[in-house]
Order: sequence, then C-alpha cells, then structure tokens
Amino acid sequence: MANPTTSPAPPPGATGALVFADGRVAWGQGFGAEGEKVGELCFNTAMTGYQEVMTDPSYARQVVAFTFPHIGNVGANDEDVEADDPHALGCIVREAVTSPSNFRSKVDFPEWMKRHERIGIAGLDTRALTRLVRREGPPTVAIAHRPDGKFDVAALQRMAREWPGLEGMDLAKEVSREQVEHWSGGAWDIELGYGDTLLPHAGGEAGRAHVVAIDYGSKRNIFRSLVEAGARVTILPATASFEEVMAHRPDGFFLSNGPGDPAATGEYAIPVIRRMLDTGKPLFGICLGHQLLALAVGGKTSKMFQGHRGANHPVKRLADGAVEITSMNHGFAVEREGLPEGVRETHVSLFDGSNCGLELEGRPVFSVQYHPEASPGPQDSLYLFERFVEMMR
Repeated sequence: MANPTTSPAPPPGATGALVFADGRVAWGQGFGAEGEKVGELCFNTAMTGYQEVMTDPSYARQVVAFTFPHIGNVGANDEDVEADDPHALGCIVREAVTSPSNFRSKVDFPEWMKRHERIGIAGLDTRALTRLVRREGPPTVAIAHRPDGKFDVAALQRMAREWPGLEGMDLAKEVSREQVEHWSGGAWDIELGYGDTLLPHAGGEAGRAHVVAIDYGSKRNIFRSLVEAGARVTILPATASFEEVMAHRPDGFFLSNGPGDPAATGEYAIPVIRRMLDTGKPLFGICLGHQLLALAVGGKTSKMFQGHRGANHPVKRLADGAVEITSMNHGFAVEREGLPEGVRETHVSLFDGSNCGLELEGRPVFSVQYHPEASPGPQDSLYLFERFVEMMR
C-alpha cells in the first residue's frame, strides 16, 4: 500500500515498512541493508544528486523521501559523495530502482546502500508523504527492510514513539572529523576527477589566503569551492578550542554546515566563535555555521515546522533585489525578529520569508542559511566564496 494507513498487516510481497509513532504504516519494497532504524522523516526536492544528499552530514538521524520519482537510475560511484559514508539513515523512493545507465557508475544504488548499511523503500507515494510533512511537520518514523516480509509493527511503532527528536540534540560531535586535516583538491574534472593537489595559483601555496574551517558536519564541496576561490584550507574538529584554531595562524575562519540543534552545539561552539570575532579577521558561515554565528552575536534560532531541503529554493538578496536559486538543507532557522543591533539581514527565502543571510555592520563577517557550494544544486551563489577569500586577502 503506497499511502500511510493504520492497518498493521503488510500486503502480499511487502518487504519494506515505514512506521509512524502514531501507528500509521506505509508498505513498499525494501532495498539496501536489512534491519530497522529510527529518525525524522523529511523530503528533498532535488532532481539530481541522490548520492550527495545521502552523504551530506546534515542529514544525520533523518530519513529522506525524494520527491523526484526516479532515484538510483544512474547507479553510484566513488566521487559523487560529500563524506566517506552516508549520514542519512535511509531513503524513500517512488519507483523501483532500475539497472544503472551511466558511464561513471561503479555499482548499482541498492548495492551501494547495502554496503553502507542504509535502508531504502521503493513503491511509496512520495507526494503523499510530502503533503503529510507539509501538513503535520516532520514526523518520527521507523524504517525497516525485511526480505521475508515479517515485521513487528508494534515494536517499530514503539521505536518511533520513544525517539526523542532532533530538538535539543547535538549531532555535530558525531559527524565531525576527529583530527586536523589539510585539504587539497578543487573542482571535479572529467579526466582527472577531484585530484589531490592544490590548483595552480599566483604565488603558489604561500599566495593563498589561509582559512581555518570548523567542521560541524561539512560537505566536501565547500572546501573544494574555497580552493577554487583561492584559499588554502585547514579543517579542525567541531570541538576545537580557540587556541587550537589560532595555532594554525589563519587569515580567516569558516563555520561549516552540520546536523542537529544549533543551540545544543552552541554550548561549546559559541564561546570559540565569539573569540574569533574579537580578532577582527574575516569569518564566513554556512547553514549550521550561519545559525551558530547568529547565536554568538545575540540572535535566536528555532525549529522550523517543515524545514527546507532541495536544490531549487529561491532566495532574495536584499542589497539589490536579485534572486538566487539555491540549495538548502536545514530544519532550524535564525529568527528574523529581534536581531541585535549591528546585525543586518542580507537574504530572505521567497518560499516562506525566513531568514537566509546575515552580516555584521562594518566588519568582515557574514553568513548564509543556504548552500552556495551546491552539490547538488545551482551555482548562483559561488560568488560568496570569492567574496570571503578577497576579504582574507
């Protein structure tokens, strides 16, 4: 059965189940890993880039329903990923995954999901699930795959009912790098891939502005974009102290995207960010980094009713009225009302009017809620990386 129902009995041939905390069940065909997981259901509106979505650390503890019906058709490879392993718990797709048809494919999508212990369910009405999330907000669900079709629906419902939810949850520590990393490699090339060396730049490596990036759950394409813009990148764990940051003698600071509640991550991140601001050096934040910057200067964040996830979100740039089509992935937002003095709003969502950008007046500090590095998504906002690197120079 495609739509969520209160019937606990699986229809003939069902090998996948999506069980809601209130007892509703959606049945389909499971693929990927066997077993069960519990998390928050969300939907993503991107038409491409399912590997990038599944490996984005910002999707930690979430199950992604793809609104585009044909997911997995081009298979999977080792390059179209934003982290070593998927961080989304699983995915829901409308159509059955067919054999891959792409010259870059190394393995089919179900096998890739299985290797990474992620669960998929095909054959569900993802439009119905999208309407459900829009109407009720993101529900807690248990996703399960059993090839024999035998499910303990009551146990799955209990798992979903007892899961505490993302609000108040610090996930940055779980997905962050644990060691310092000196990043290399820029944009993808059809002949060379991503490469493993810094791109040529006037003055060599010494001529590049040096940014220290704090990894709260960053996507790799952020660092590639910084390299393309002319930066040299050193990545530190989410819990790095101010002294550890400054030991690398940065020209500027970058605050990455990541999962979870910004207020929870802010307990250890905000004191470090405030000391970064005191140095007067340039600072750039994206997504969770945007929210943490807002908290550090006295703003507030809150859980969104639906969240924004997809590669087609229009954002208005208030300085000149231009509209950027952006990629987004966030379930929390900076509250527009009550922004502190000296903090200027720079971008707003044209979907719901929520805040999408900030800057500190008279200081080289700015942040955006969306993902200018895309992957997947449009590249309207890549100029922000160039702006940041010019500030550091």
